[in-house]
Amino acid sequence: MSSSNPSSAPRADGRQPDQLRSVTFQNGIAPNAHGSTLTAWGDTRVICAVTVEESVPRWMKEQGVVGGWITAEYSMLPYSTLSRKARDSSRGKVDGRSTEIQRLIGRSLRAAINLEKLGPRTLWVDCDVLQADGGTRTAAITGAWVALALAVKRLMNEGKLTESPLEPAVAAVSVGSVGGRPLLDLCYTEDVAAAVDMNLVMNAEGKFIEVQGTGEEATFSRDELSAMLDLGGRGIRTLLDLQQQAVK
Repeated sequence: MSSSNPSSAPRADGRQPDQLRSVTFQNGIAPNAHGSTLTAWGDTRVICAVTVEESVPRWMKEQGVVGGWITAEYSMLPYSTLSRKARDSSRGKVDGRSTEIQRLIGRSLRAAINLEKLGPRTLWVDCDVLQADGGTRTAAITGAWVALALAVKRLMNEGKLTESPLEPAVAAVSVGSVGGRPLLDLCYTEDVAAAVDMNLVMNAEGKFIEVQGTGEEATFSRDELSAMLDLGGRGIRTLLDLQQQAVK
């Protein structure tokens, strides 16, 4: 592709517009968890760990809901950003951004598992950001699926599950419009400069679980939306392949 075409000109970090940052998974990073991985996504680092609790929330018992549950917690460690980020515990409450993201992670993973087949147990998903350079929520969702699959594999090996409750895999990626062109997988400097910022969560069947898109003091057309959705879909297919390699 010619670099004279603005749509194909390399980005600040040398990537092409449709190119993901390097994504790797280091499994077993938290030995006490039932499944865990360290997701390295460019310069973003997120530990994703799944712990099994052999009970369900009280509301499920009271309402007679059959099956299990998945709930998520997300936090950015104090040293994950350039200036120290205060712990939620020091403020006495979880900030609004973290609450939104952990709810998104929970929704995404509940779409990736058959809760009835899971049985009366709760899977706690903890996502802790060690280093943030954009895309922490998408890295958390994508890595959390790997940790979830590893936890299910362990439950199967222990005989606690006789049938896998896993549905089609789930991954997430960011897309955006920066300088008038759609870009896949925004790093921090691109994220802050984006006229449109979007996060996509999709499964291996190509179905959407969540689309979060915002014009940052800007608007975007249906054609621009379609271009970003197509770009994100291609990126997610690559991530799904990387996930499968990680859990083999």
